[in-house]
Amino acid sequence: MAERVRRLASQRAVVIFGTSNCCMCHVVKTLFTEMGVSWTVHELDKDPRGKDVERALASMAGRSLPVPAVFIGGALVGPTDKVMALHLGGQLVPLLRQAGALWL
Repeated sequence: MAERVRRLASQRAVVIFGTSNCCMCHVVKTLFTEMGVSWTVHELDKDPRGKDVERALASMAGRSLPVPAVFIGGALVGPTDKVMALHLGGQLVPLLRQAGALWL
């Protein structure tokens, strides 16, 4: 399952693993949209193997990982607090540019 997650996470510059009713997922998606970032989401509550994906994400993170689990450039960044910390620290835009998610 971890290989499936890695494959899915590498298909786009920004990939979000979340759930359809998650308010923090909405926050991250809104942030990326307002930045002009194209992202894709895999909603675990709509995936028959969603629980397996959650376990694989937790294994990759070395701990229980809350949704959303955000990947940028195929690398696990983490949940909302990590994304926001990067953004507030001025590190998110360079990371997104490096991944090819931002052109400007």
